[in-house]
Amino acid sequence: MSDLLVRAARGERTERPPVWLMRQAGRYIPEYRDIREDYTFKEAISTPEVAERITLLPWDRFEPDGLVMYSDILTVLEPLGLDYHIESGVGPVVENPVEAPADVPAGHADVREELDYVGALLERLQRSVGDETSIIGFAGGPFTLACYAVAGEPAGRDQKPIRRFRVEHPEAFRDLLERFADVVVDYLEFQEEAGADVIQLFDTYAGLLTPDDYREFVQPLHQRIFDAVDVPSIAFARNSGGNLDLLADSGADVVSLDWTVDMADAREELGETPVQGNLDPSYLLGDDDFVREQTERVIEKAGPEGHILNLGHGIDRETPVANARAFVETAKQWEW
Repeated sequence: MSDLLVRAARGERTERPPVWLMRQAGRYIPEYRDIREDYTFKEAISTPEVAERITLLPWDRFEPDGLVMYSDILTVLEPLGLDYHIESGVGPVVENPVEAPADVPAGHADVREELDYVGALLERLQRSVGDETSIIGFAGGPFTLACYAVAGEPAGRDQKPIRRFRVEHPEAFRDLLERFADVVVDYLEFQEEAGADVIQLFDTYAGLLTPDDYREFVQPLHQRIFDAVDVPSIAFARNSGGNLDLLADSGADVVSLDWTVDMADAREELGETPVQGNLDPSYLLGDDDFVREQTERVIEKAGPEGHILNLGHGIDRETPVANARAFVETAKQWEW
């Protein structure tokens, strides 16, 4: 296995920064759009051979150092008995949302049976390219999953429905987060068994919580989740610039930074904690020289130890493939 990404996640000095892109196999790749004409989103992620084809699209183009499985954070709703679909122009819609304390799931079904297609995908990826790159698994974090479960559909930047639920039903709020943590632990253990070399927890909206609420409700769950896996782990939350210490204490091996955080400042604040990120995804809409210049700036600020080059969030669907390639090539051509 190519272990450049794994070594960086462990805080080691690497000859160059390993690189991958969040939302790596997405709508910016023409072949992806072609494949999706024949399959709904849920059909694509739940059909291992199709999900493998999609996962490998960026590998065929620029061979990143980490290959993230093609899936979705909402898959874990299924073992909890929460049904969802993707609605065009809207996004994910939960058909039986958690509207009151009585709606909080009591437990979850067997993850390995309900989500067997994820295990099959990871096994296929290990067989096809596992000796050449690191296979990345992932899950949504408890708070972010709860945001979708309570709102029933995308709720905007402030996620008011879940924050209101926290105020009106604090015990049910805690119970809901616990249920999601339970299923995520089982899910990530399953991914590790199936061949994931690294896992990332996307608790994207956790940065909306007050520091006190994060410490009380979410941080212990993050620690439980990360303690459950033995492979290197990455924690991601947007808008976390003022609370990087909280993410550093989450138990994750790596803190993933969004683009609103200055890389040099983060490195100074976090000390030896490895980091990931954090190019502004909009920079990939510039020309080739601009992409390479800005990418080099991130690499220089991060330094040679414990840095995984990535974007500060998911790649924009309008990104030219050539610019994604320039981003990856800049890392591959770098020498300390």
